[in-house]
Amino acid sequence: MTDILDRLSLSTCWCSARHTDGFEMVEEMVGLGFKRIELSHGIRISLVPGILKAVEKGIVEISSLHNFCPLPGGVQQAAPNLYQPSSRDSRERDLWFRYSMQTLDFAQKLGVERVIMHSGSIYFFFVSAENRLEKWIDQSEITANELKESEAFLKRRDKAMKSIRRASLKAMDRIEESYGRLLPEAKSRGIQLCLENREGMEEMPIDSEYDAFLQSLNEPEHAAYWHDTGHAQIKHQLGLLDHRSHLEKMAPRLTGFHLHEVTESGRDHQVPGTGTIDFRMISEFVRPEHTLVLELSPKLTVEEVLASRDYIAQVLG
Repeated sequence: MTDILDRLSLSTCWCSARHTDGFEMVEEMVGLGFKRIELSHGIRISLVPGILKAVEKGIVEISSLHNFCPLPGGVQQAAPNLYQPSSRDSRERDLWFRYSMQTLDFAQKLGVERVIMHSGSIYFFFVSAENRLEKWIDQSEITANELKESEAFLKRRDKAMKSIRRASLKAMDRIEESYGRLLPEAKSRGIQLCLENREGMEEMPIDSEYDAFLQSLNEPEHAAYWHDTGHAQIKHQLGLLDHRSHLEKMAPRLTGFHLHEVTESGRDHQVPGTGTIDFRMISEFVRPEHTLVLELSPKLTVEEVLASRDYIAQVLG
């Protein structure tokens, strides 16, 4: 258990929005017993001086950064998808590259080797296939855990995925091109880009194609897979993947975890051990070299953060 507690990070997504001083933010997190933290995608530029001071004083170790970190100038709240590598607009892809480079430079300054990335999404000009499906789910009153048993849902889900797969082809070409531009910069800084699985059906890559996409990047040391337990569980509840099978497939490229829970109603970033995820199954895939990060909702109390820490330490330890 002690080893896990020493390794376990807390993401700043839990508290960065309510802090105006980065040093005080770090002090709060360290005061809860965390030796390591992840700087998430809500770090405003105004928090940076205090964070640097805390690192220089040896108060905390930064395990990882989540792109964009710090936020682009003028942006005051978490916006990881503000600019996307999948965009049809080359100017937006240039901005994605520019602010991803800012994250890499910040990581290098902090001595951080792992940067978590979102890889973009597809765009429907008229009605989103995913939004249409979500609207049907809301009207059906079927619970998240019952979806896989509903033939009406499965029919609509498969129709939506057919549209998404068709639209993903050109988007994936743009994503591959964008990473082809960023990866040499990461490599030159000794940084690993950790591509995170996403909860949205229209977010890329499609889970069944994740392994093939990583292989196409051909940089196993600098382009790896980051597993978000909540995102995978949401897809599991939709019948889009099997959580265990997906981890088995991605294990050779796995580099770290965002750890959080999903309730029966489908709400994520909750207290581990209180919902639908089998964390004992998750523990089978954890290796000593993996980065472990609690990524919790800012609505959770201090007591709930501590309960999350203790549960993960018990199950993974």
